[in-house]
Amino acid sequence: MSVNVKAHTVVPIEPTSAEIVSIAPAALNAAPPAAVKTRPGVSLRAMMRGALQKAIPALLGAIVLIALWQIAAIGSKGFPTPLKTWEAAKVIFADPFYVAGPNDMGIGWNVLASLKRVAIGFGLAALVGIPAGFLIGRFSFIASMLNPIISLLRPVSPLAWLPIGLLLFQRAEPASAWTIFICSIWPMILNTAEGVTRIPQDYLNVARVLKLSEFTVMRKILFPAVLPYILTGVRLSIGIAWLVIVAAEMLTGGVGIGFWIWNEWNNLNVENIIIAILLIGAVGMVLEQGLMAIARRFSYDNR
Repeated sequence: MSVNVKAHTVVPIEPTSAEIVSIAPAALNAAPPAAVKTRPGVSLRAMMRGALQKAIPALLGAIVLIALWQIAAIGSKGFPTPLKTWEAAKVIFADPFYVAGPNDMGIGWNVLASLKRVAIGFGLAALVGIPAGFLIGRFSFIASMLNPIISLLRPVSPLAWLPIGLLLFQRAEPASAWTIFICSIWPMILNTAEGVTRIPQDYLNVARVLKLSEFTVMRKILFPAVLPYILTGVRLSIGIAWLVIVAAEMLTGGVGIGFWIWNEWNNLNVENIIIAILLIGAVGMVLEQGLMAIARRFSYDNR
């Protein structure tokens, strides 16, 4: 008995037009490849939109400020208009680093002199205040010993310390740095101590079980955990230091933005005083924003 097996040829079946139409929407709704999701144009538009959302309110605020400034200039005799101040600013910043004498220098040199005094006083405050904050937060005996002194001296006006500095150092330059030191040390002490006290006790118990030295505990446990608090204290201190140096220089004289403002007042150059005020605000904003960027860099939220 024989069985005939016929060879079957496989014929490809092409989809009909109706089937193509039904498949097309599914293909169109499919997820695009990863390259499409990261198109440069989309991210650029998002960045521009975010920049405009920040720039437009700031621009409106500047317009309101200039309008109020113009109204005040119209209603007050001798108060310069924004246009007059702008013309004076072009003259001042045309040569901000000229030198015509020991006490006659451009506004750029005066700002640098003030920043130098702030750096000296602020640096000394950081060298003393941050370790003191660690000791106060770490040891209750030291906290009980120093907290009453801090509570007594912290509310004192910074300028009240200037005569003490003049008496101790007999010169205006170190007296100004002393004033910066004494006014900027408190935020660093208090914020550092607060950060140390907020460390979970379990971390310190583990360190005690492992018999770690106090230096190792400070370096490996306390400092990384307290760093955001330290940077907050530093940011507050730099703002106070830049605020106080202007008033201190008005009293001590010499080269500095505070003395420059007082000298312009004696010459009745009110528009130059306004320029100096805006410059002081700009420098302070740059200092604060820079420290805030550093604080965000070391924040636990970004790790």
